Parts: sequence; C-alpha cells; structure tokens
Amino acid sequence: MRYSYNACFVTLLLLTISALSVAQPSKAQTKPNIIIILADDLGHGDLGCYGATKIQSPNIDRLAAAGVRFTQGYAPSATCTPSRYSLLTGEYAWRQKAKTTSILDGDAPLCIEPGRPTLPAMLRKAGYQTGIVGKWHLGLGDGKTRVDFNGEVKPGPLEIGFDYAHIIPATVDRVPSVWIENHHVIGLDPADPIQVSYVTNLSDEPTGLQRPDLLTRYGADKQHSCTIINGISRIGYMKGGKAARFKDEELASTVVAKSIEFIEQRKDKPFFLEVGLFEPHVPRVAERPFVGTSDCGVRGDVIQQIDWEVGEIMKALDRLHLATNTLIILTSDNGPVLFDGYYDRSVEDLNGHQPTGGLRGWKYLTFEGGCRVPFIARWPEQIKPRVSDQLFSLVDCFATLATIAGQEVPAAAAPDSLDLSAVLLGKTTENVRDYTVLHGIGGALALRQGNWKYIPATATDAAGGAGSGANASDARFAAANIPEPLLFELATDPKEECNLLPQHSVKAAEMAKRLESIITQGTSRKLSGTQN
Repeated sequence: MRYSYNACFVTLLLLTISALSVAQPSKAQTKPNIIIILADDLGHGDLGCYGATKIQSPNIDRLAAAGVRFTQGYAPSATCTPSRYSLLTGEYAWRQKAKTTSILDGDAPLCIEPGRPTLPAMLRKAGYQTGIVGKWHLGLGDGKTRVDFNGEVKPGPLEIGFDYAHIIPATVDRVPSVWIENHHVIGLDPADPIQVSYVTNLSDEPTGLQRPDLLTRYGADKQHSCTIINGISRIGYMKGGKAARFKDEELASTVVAKSIEFIEQRKDKPFFLEVGLFEPHVPRVAERPFVGTSDCGVRGDVIQQIDWEVGEIMKALDRLHLATNTLIILTSDNGPVLFDGYYDRSVEDLNGHQPTGGLRGWKYLTFEGGCRVPFIARWPEQIKPRVSDQLFSLVDCFATLATIAGQEVPAAAAPDSLDLSAVLLGKTTENVRDYTVLHGIGGALALRQGNWKYIPATATDAAGGAGSGANASDARFAAANIPEPLLFELATDPKEECNLLPQHSVKAAEMAKRLESIITQGTSRKLSGTQN
C-alpha cells in the first residue's frame, strides 16, 4: 500500500513538472516576434486613424486602436534611402559620405558596410531569425566593380544581418525592375543577361521619350522616361532580363505571400521581419481588386491596398496564434508627395484629401509634412491602447528594440538611437527624446527641440541626390531653398506659417548652436552609452 502511494505520488509529481514545463515558455519564447512594416511616401494624414476620410484603412485603424498611435512620429529624413539607413544603423545618414544622404540608384553600391552593428545583426545575436521582404534601396555590391545582376548579387541584406531577403533593389520607378532572393535575381534567363546604366542607353528597346505611345498607364517627366518596362517608363536604362522583370500589378501580392511564408516557416522561434511596402510611391499601380475603390484616385487606391497588405499579415499572425506576442510597428520612410514624375492624376483627383494632415511641406523637405509620419505600434501583451504625443523617430528603433530583446547597445554603435522602450510601452509620459534632427534633399538639416523648430537658411542645389536627370528648377525641390533661417513654435503654429525668429533671435541662436554641436560631436548620445 505504501509502495502504491509513493508510486502514485511520484507519478503525479512527474505529471505536474511536465505540465509546468509546457505552461512556462522558454526564455527565447518570451521575446516578442518583431515586424516593422515600412511604407513608402505615406503621409501623416493618409490613414483613417490619423483623420483621413476619403481613404479607408480599417485594418490599420484596428491595429492603432489596439496599440499606441504616435502623433509625433518622425522619419529621420524626408527621403527614402537615408531614413532606411537610419532605421537599420541607428545613425543619421548625413553623418556618412554623401552617397547615403541621397536617393540611391538601382546599381549603387551597398551603403551600410558589412560588419558594422545593425538592427537585424543585433536581433540575430539575441536569437532572432531575421528577414526582409519588399523594398531595399540601400545599395548592392561593394562598389569596386559594377553590380553583376547575372551572378551572385552581394554584398547586400545578408551581409549586414538578415538571414533571408526577397527584395527589389531600389524604388519601383528605377531599374533593374526585378526581384532578388538572397543573392540571385529570380527567374533570370542566362541567355538574356541583365545590363543596367543610369548614364547610357545600353539597349535598342524604346524609351518613354522615344515612344510615349507605348506607355499603357500614364506619361512621365524626362527623368522617368527611360526604359519602358511593363508599359511604364522608368529612371535609368535596362537591357535584358525580360523573363525576370516584375509586373507592377503583382507587387503587393508578392510582398504579402513572401512575408507570410517567412512567418510560417519561422513561427516556432523569435523572428524579426522588415516588410518594405512600395506604396504609395510612384509609379502607382493598384491591383485589380483595389482599382477605383478610394475617393481620391490611384494614390488613394494604393493606400487602401496597403491596408489590405497589413490586414493579411495580421490575419496570418492570428491564424498561427502569434499575434499576442508579436510587436508590429507600422510607419513610413518619409512624408507624402503627389506629383513625383508620373502624370497619374494624383493632384487632380485629390478631392479634398490632405496627405500631410494639413502640415506644411512634402517629401524632400525638412518641414513637418516631409518628415512627420504615421507611427503605430501594437504588442497586446505589453502595450495598452492609447494615443501619444511623445516624440519617436525611426532612428530610435535600434536602441529601443535592443532593450526589448535584452541586448545592450555598444557605446560606439547606433550613435543617434535613443532607448525609447519606456515610451513605447507606456511606462513614462515624459518625452525621453526632447529633440530630433531632420534631413532634407540637398543635405538640408533642421532641429526639432521640444515644441520649437529651427530650420537654417540653405542655398543648395535642391535636386542634388534626387536621382538621375532631376531638374533643380522642379517645383518639388524648389521649396528646399530657404533664403533665411526659420523658427517656429509648433504647439501654437503646427503648420509652420509664422517665422518667430525676429522676436526670438536668442532662442534661434541657441538652437543653431545645439544643431552644430550634434553635427560635430558625431553622436546624439554620450559615448558611455547613456542618453543626452
């Protein structure tokens, strides 16, 4: 009897231990999966949760309602390449060589040197499986020789911390118009090799300038009137690779399919996925289910397509029972623009919609409309639903996610990234980041400090870095030339309409001095690793 009692006791004990071991997740499992969804040229006022009424975004609105929606989220730059550089390195791109302060062409070399600390490399060290799907636009190759799109295309994402990559090299309006998976162009016929040039037309294929009658969607300016691919003329010249060329009307579906595939294959361990959306960047092409669905033309249609993409990823997380412990961040690489090279009626069909939410300026400019972007984060286990007016910059993702992943940021790494995990998780109502530096076309810089905004005078070639064939007289860039310094108080003047510098010259001088200090000291935080 005693033996039976002990045996029963031991059996119950073993069952209890077994149950506890199942109920208690491993240390690795307690780390959240992390997904950053980075839209391209999405404005502060382009979503329903930010006040849009002519564009419907129910999935993103649901994401915002279940998490934190920042009203003062910032892209570090008003253009794409430098913002994406800052996201992955935790460093303002303007600290580096000029190549990272401009919008890179599709054959530009990799602008993040392999071996330096990056966001994906840091997360991989923390045990994460890392991947990127969609837009890349940070260069490929080492720059010593021309990128060979017919062989191994590297260095690239895999050399700076990603385990998997399914990308398009640059913007969809730039050649080469192909998908690259890891190190190889997908679907390439060896008998039809790819050649790319942004200087010389290598092909006998017609260009948009030569044969505008072959453009099946809309015409374009001179910069965007080079090689015609899928009925749309692009920036730059491409020869060959016809079997590998993407179709614009399939881009969104491909991003969704490859993102979900990545999640499904890595669902049992922590993963980090960057989803680089192509919308609403030009050329704007909506997939068939979204054509004509918004109240403001094709630009509105492709934003509603963004909402579908986000919704599909959210549904996959729900289906795989991953949503509860997944941190999703949705944001944009810079502010919006209407006309950006293609005559797609985005201006004519605006219909009262305000892409910037009424803020001054657009993409390319250091005004609020160029740099203030949607910034939404959902993590059901940790983030309580709320709206926050605290400052949060894409450059802060590195240090913030390092803390969440249990990693320390080395003193010399991510020099401009501040740990805003307490802000993200709602553990403080203070502005941990009390300032941010904003970067515009031509290398222009501005300083947001508290509610004050200081923009130095500039007299630059505004089109510098705008891409091959850009014209400095283009209205898109003309506003970047600022003949005299500007000082705004954003709490009372969010539209930056009244220059207060004459009344507050001392304040302007103080901010000019601080901006210069940030530039010259090489970091936004002390080298000991603490924050300013």
